[in-house]
Parts: sequence; C-alpha cells; structure tokens
Amino acid sequence: MDRPSRREVLSRIGGGFGMLGLGSAMGAAATDQPGGPHFAPKAKHVIYLFLNGGPSQVDTWDPKPMLTKYHGKPAPSSNLKTERKTGAMLGSPFQFHRCGQSGIEVSEIFSHLGRHIDDICVIRSMHTELPNHEPSLFMLNCGHILPGHPSMGSWLNYGLGSENRNLPGYVVLCPGLPVIGPQLWTSAYLPGKFQGTLVPNNETEPEKLIQYLRNTKMGTEEQRRQLDLMTKLNRMHMAKEGRDAQLESRIESMEAAYRMQGEALDAFDVRKEPEKVRERYGEGDFARGCLIARRLVERGVRMVQVYFGNGQPWDNHDDILIHKKLAGQSDRPMAALLEDLKQSGMLQETVVMIGGEFGRTPSVEVSGLVRVQNGRDHNNHGYSMLLAGGGFKGGITYGNTDEFGFKAVEKPVHPHDVHATILNQLGLDHTRLTYRYSGRDFRLTDVAGTVIRELLA
Repeated sequence: MDRPSRREVLSRIGGGFGMLGLGSAMGAAATDQPGGPHFAPKAKHVIYLFLNGGPSQVDTWDPKPMLTKYHGKPAPSSNLKTERKTGAMLGSPFQFHRCGQSGIEVSEIFSHLGRHIDDICVIRSMHTELPNHEPSLFMLNCGHILPGHPSMGSWLNYGLGSENRNLPGYVVLCPGLPVIGPQLWTSAYLPGKFQGTLVPNNETEPEKLIQYLRNTKMGTEEQRRQLDLMTKLNRMHMAKEGRDAQLESRIESMEAAYRMQGEALDAFDVRKEPEKVRERYGEGDFARGCLIARRLVERGVRMVQVYFGNGQPWDNHDDILIHKKLAGQSDRPMAALLEDLKQSGMLQETVVMIGGEFGRTPSVEVSGLVRVQNGRDHNNHGYSMLLAGGGFKGGITYGNTDEFGFKAVEKPVHPHDVHATILNQLGLDHTRLTYRYSGRDFRLTDVAGTVIRELLA
C-alpha cells in the first residue's frame, strides 16, 4: 500500500478533529435543553388565549359601582394620567351578574364563561410598565418590554421539550398576524428549534392550514433518503466550518416537518370532531383556534397560543360597545374549551390563560384620534387576567384596583409574577431556568418575579 502524502495525513487529522468538533457541537446542542422539570409538576401544558388590543377590565371582570355613579362626571380626585387626553368617567354599558357558587361578578357579555367561574381565578390587579401595545405585548409574551428575548412558549419548550416528537412543542394560532408578529413567539437567543410554529387558523381544511406539508412528488421512504443525505452534507459542512446554530435549527426543522406528515394534518382537522362539539365552540377563526388548541394539548404539545385576530381588535378607543361584538366571538369557544378540558380531566394538567396586553381607562377618550367619544384609552396601571386549571384555585378573585378601576392598589401583580407562577406549576424554578448569552444568564422573568402561592390549590 502506498504511503499517504503529507497533505492526506493532515487532511485525515483535520477531518478527525473536525468530527470531534462536530461531536462536541452536537453534544452541546443536546445539552441546550436543561433536561426536565426542577421538581414535580402540577401541570404539563399551557393554552394562552390572547385577546390582543387590550380588553377593558371595568367592562368584563372588574365591576365598579362608583364608575356608574360618576358616569359623565369628572373624577373626584385629580385627573387620571393617561396616554392620550381623556374626559369624564365612563360607566360600563354592560350589566354584571354574580355567577357560580363563588358569586363572582362577571359582565353579561361573557355569560358563557361566567358559568365556569368556579374553575377560574380572576386576577384584578395586573399592571405593567407602559401604555403602548408593543412593549406591553413583549412583556406579556417574552418577559421584557424590548424585542430580542425568547417567548414564554420557547422557554417552556426549552425547559421541558414536547411530549410528541411528531408535532411542534409550541404552536401559535392566528388568522394573520397580531401587532409585532413573529417576534412574539421567537426563540431569540435560545436555539431555533424552540421557537413557536405559526399556523394560520383562518381555514377549515388542514391541507390549507398547513400548506406544502406533504410531498406529492415522492413517497416517505424517498423523502427519508433525501433528508438523510441533506443532513449528512450539512453535518460535513459543520465539521469543516464549526458549529452553526442556524444550520442546526434548519436540520431540526426539516426533521420535524418530515415527522409532522404523519400526525399534524389529523391534529388540525376539526372536521373530525362531532357536530355537537363544533356547535358548542361556534363559528369563526378564534373558535376554530380554541378547538385546535384542545386537540393539540391532547396530543402532547407543550404550549398553544391563540390570538384573537389580526392586529389589535380589542383596542376600542372609539366605542366600548364593540366589546360586546368581540365577546360574542370569544365567549362561547373559551367556555367550550374549559368544559371539554374539565370533562376529559385535562384541565388539571393544563393552565389556561385569558387576557390581553393591558387594560383600558375608566374615563372616556376625547383625543382627536377618535371619531365617536364612547371608548377608552390604554391603561397599564390596572387590568385583569384569568387563570384556570393546572393547579390554580378556581372561584376566587385576587387583588383589586381602586374604586374606579384605574390602578392596582391591592396585591399588585406584574407579568413577571404570572410567568414565575406558571413556570412553577410546570415544575420549573423561574430563577433556575436560564440561558447564557452574551456573557449573561438570561431568564423569562429577567431579575424579578415572585410565585404567588395564594393562587395555587
């Protein structure tokens, strides 16, 4: 046998070290996930029903008799500091009724959800930093007011992974895009495989919901051979050039897409539900999203987020009566989702979150931006959020705003606290779920957050 040349020897040595480097890189990729809960979890899944735009707390979950008393009159105290010019107090046009054995007052526009109030914890003292959509959306979704941080679903996916390798661990449902869009479900500096998978829920047929999932030109065996070849070539490239996080994410995405062919279309096919079930959820994109969310968590998806619609539909500066129309599209499906989860026993292991990025002012907006002066401006000082299932107490309210519903004054709750408490229910210590990036250990709750034990059963 001829002796190898000096160049061949160096090439083999380099290739050997390259493969060691690749093995190290792939090993590092494997350890990019902490490896399970820190302690025994109470819940396994999260469904986040996001009413984007900022629903009004005083017209839904936080009744204020004083607001009705002062309707059309100025606030008895100093003027409320709001983002835009506001005027007199605006009493709610909706009636509130005591619901369930707990007797919690719920607005008439959420009569279906009110029937499940004994399974719901109503936080009435939420607050956040700014009265603008973008920073508040980032805070509720990613734990920071600035872009560039992973979403809560990505953190959960990173910390716990998915229970079903044939489906994404984190799915986002929206008929189009909310304000900001993909940055709300980004994995940011976490590995790309943990980012949310957007599926537009404006179609009924799964082939249209998830387009181009199935390859119509070759069978699964041929696809498998093609994918194996691509993976081999990509790994050879990494062996030569070093670890590439984006390339690793693409490899994982191709593998996930291949695996999804066998289960995803079935999971998203709501036509397989009995007609009576579909009737309970009602019609429309949001109703379809709630039903799909249930089907996904039943199949092991870690987190599903359902946005109410495109843009910010609950942003009713002009006329708060629009809330009644929006509630008509969301009340039934949310109630049906809770009912189904409870009947199947899955509510015990699924946290259901309902809320928007902030609330609205108790005073009427009179700025030059509005056409009809019957609406409310943004309010970050006090608003409401609902939590159900996953070990949260039902039939309770927590915290309070002032007598007009403007500012949280009793047991104020920050989004960091909500995130910390939800992570706790999934067996994760929010102070230990970290990822080192740019010389710092980042986490969903930044450097704050407290688990609110009073909310837990």
